[in-house]
Amino acid sequence: MSAGSVAVVVIDQDVPFWDLYELGVVCTVFGIPQPDLADPWYDLRLCTVRPEQPPPPGPPGFTLRAPWGLEGLEGADTVIVPSVPEACVDGERELPAELLAALRAAADRGARLASLCAGAFALAAAGLLDGRRATAHWMHTEALARRHPRVTVDDSVLYVDDGQVLTSAGVTAGLDLCLHLVRRDLGAHVANQLARRLVVPAHRPGGQAQFVEVAVPAADDRGLAPVLQWATERLDRPLTVDELAARAGMSARTFHRRVQATTGTTPLRWLLAQRLARAQSLLETTALPVERIGELCGLGTAANLRRHFTLHFGVTPTDYRRSFPGPV
Repeated sequence: MSAGSVAVVVIDQDVPFWDLYELGVVCTVFGIPQPDLADPWYDLRLCTVRPEQPPPPGPPGFTLRAPWGLEGLEGADTVIVPSVPEACVDGERELPAELLAALRAAADRGARLASLCAGAFALAAAGLLDGRRATAHWMHTEALARRHPRVTVDDSVLYVDDGQVLTSAGVTAGLDLCLHLVRRDLGAHVANQLARRLVVPAHRPGGQAQFVEVAVPAADDRGLAPVLQWATERLDRPLTVDELAARAGMSARTFHRRVQATTGTTPLRWLLAQRLARAQSLLETTALPVERIGELCGLGTAANLRRHFTLHFGVTPTDYRRSFPGPV
């Protein structure tokens, strides 16, 4: 598998503090070599619209010196817009025409395009989200839908993978999307190892809610996190919600509500996502037969694994395995 090249677009070289978060996420995931996971790692290009011009005055932040202009988008496998200036979100300032043209040219030649948070406004202004489902930070989705009515804006998800074009919500959702791209490029095992190094969840599905009732378990909610960890270590077992609830010291109804509030999904859907992630890792890193993998990830038979795997990933386990060089 090849990591490829990633061009990151910085609209202005003067970057306010709050926009550095998304930019930092992209640079952390794609810009730090991980030779033990994949060698070569991604080739990161930090690009700006007009490198020869001084940045306009703006709020306190940092001034970046991007080594690339928009020519850095040419030939890039992936183009990411981590943010746009607040004035472009409010409609007080138009995005540079040369940027929109460069994004359209990248799309026309088949590059993958992604946005984090308000970066969706750049893709939308270029017409790349027309007729597509997309998302942004929930504080910006109303403005995105109003200014770009041909875009189907979904403010209830972390990120949207629409094939060639992907969009995400705020900082942590942007990290989820970047790890999702690594997962698409290099597989679940590499993405999981990278997530572990970053001390973040290995996989949050894009359909998980942006804004959940409780983002982090309450301080006295000692039963939930340990029992979810306990479950991930025993995926080969036929786990039930009643069993997990009892281990957490809760009723099944309370456990269901706590998991839904914390993760944005139901206990059974969360458990299925963990089982499928385990199956991906085993397919990538072992030569075990599909029947045995079905047993180890708790999906039982090979037929059951194939059904769920194909439904979620669009390919059979066997076809997925062929995409990887196999265990060493």
